[in-house]
Order: sequence, then C-alpha cells, then structure tokens
Amino acid sequence: MATQDELKRMAAEKAVEWIPENEYIGIGTGSTVAFFIEALAKSGKDIRGAVSSSKQTSALLAQYQIPEINLNQVHGVAVYIDSADEINHSLQMIKGAGGALVNEKIVAAAANQFICIADESKYVAKLGRFPVPVEVIGHARSLVSRQLLKLGGEPTLRLGFTSDNGNEIVDVHGLSIYEPVKMEIAINAMAGVVDNGLFAARPADLLLLACADGVKTIRPNVTI
Repeated sequence: MATQDELKRMAAEKAVEWIPENEYIGIGTGSTVAFFIEALAKSGKDIRGAVSSSKQTSALLAQYQIPEINLNQVHGVAVYIDSADEINHSLQMIKGAGGALVNEKIVAAAANQFICIADESKYVAKLGRFPVPVEVIGHARSLVSRQLLKLGGEPTLRLGFTSDNGNEIVDVHGLSIYEPVKMEIAINAMAGVVDNGLFAARPADLLLLACADGVKTIRPNVTI
C-alpha cells in the first residue's frame, strides 16, 4: 500500500504532463508542491519562468535552477499548480496550512488554468473538517476573531507564525461550510481581513488525485 508521500509524488509527477513549454507558470507551496518542483526540474521541460507563491517555493526554485519571475512582469500564467488541505467535488478548496494562502490566491487568479494536486485523503464531500486560515492585520486580530465567532467558528491564533506578507493568521475550526462561496465572501468582508483560505469563488479547473490504484483526473463533479 502506498504511503501518503508516495501518493503525493504520484500526483506531482502526473502534473508535469500538463505543463506547457515556453510559457510562464505559477507554483504553489507545500510538501506536494515540493515533489512537483523536483519532478519538473528532472523532466527537462523548458518553461519561460515560474511565479512563486512563497519564500519556501522560491528557495526550491533556486535549488533546482528553475527561473523565477515576478507576477508584475507578466500578464498572467498559463497554468498554476498547487495542492489543497481539503478539496470537494466542485473542486473548491481549503488551503493555507503553510501560511501562503494570500499569495497562492493571487497567483491562482492570474492563471488560465488551475490544477490541484492531492492525495485521496484530501478529497471530501463537504469542506470544513480542516480549519479555515484567515490572514489578518495584526491590530485587527481580536476584532476579526469576534466576527468569526458570530459565524459559528472557533478562531485560534497561529502562534509564532508570521506570513510572508508580515501578517498574523487565525485558524478557524468548526465552521459549517454549506455554501463555500458565500462563506469566503463573508469572511473577506470583515475589516482587517487580508484574505482567507477558502478557494471557492475561484476553484481548481482540474484535480489530479493520487489514489492507491493510480492518479485520477477529476473535473468539477466529473471523474475521468
């Protein structure tokens, strides 16, 4: 039986097949993405440059000698590759365990195609078992947390952590997320919120889901 890391590697290696040559691409953050960066480097595919979503990813790009480009230097990216902490059958996600959710959402918004790579443990019928990270301006943390309590969540400050943008993150447990887009919008409407880890208004276009019997290609509510 494959380990979780083996499944992550399977999904990551499959994603390389979807990378067009001579184009700019976007790259997310996390352990599954690290496998993707390694696989991309080994593939020999010639890309024009990669837009990074975090300092962690930038370090890996440099390690594997993959050219990095700033998003302001391009009109967009052909494809964005990233993982998820949870992803539902509509390919809406909770992301941000690594704290890069704001930059991830920015790069995803600039992509023509968003491909999520994940192992089968992340595929759920309903989002919400995993806490929703909310990046907040420091002095608004208590204000935002009180508003999150009113939504039915249990906010907890991520201790000892500061995002690449210099902000704090509050992880919200116990939210009942029946309408992910409405929840994403409601949280982002709170004064002091930079963004949150619900990727619902802009879901993935494609999910490469690594399972014990291979990698499945999943579009919203359709398995290929």
